[in-house]
Amino acid sequence: MATKSLSIRIEEEMLDKLHVIADYEGRSANGQIVVLIRDLIEAYEERHGKIKTGKR
Repeated sequence: MATKSLSIRIEEEMLDKLHVIADYEGRSANGQIVVLIRDLIEAYEERHGKIKTGKR
C-alpha cells in the first residue's frame, strides 16, 4: 500500500495537546493521528459496513 501525504491546518494549542498525548503513548504526532484515523474508520465500519474505496 502506498503512503500518501496530507497537510492539515490546526490551532497551536490543539497541536501542543496532540504532542503531549502522542508522547505519552510513545508515538510521534503523525503516528498518533494515524491511530486516531484508523480507530475512526474501524468504528464507522462496525456500524455501517465495510467502506468500499476506489482511486480518487
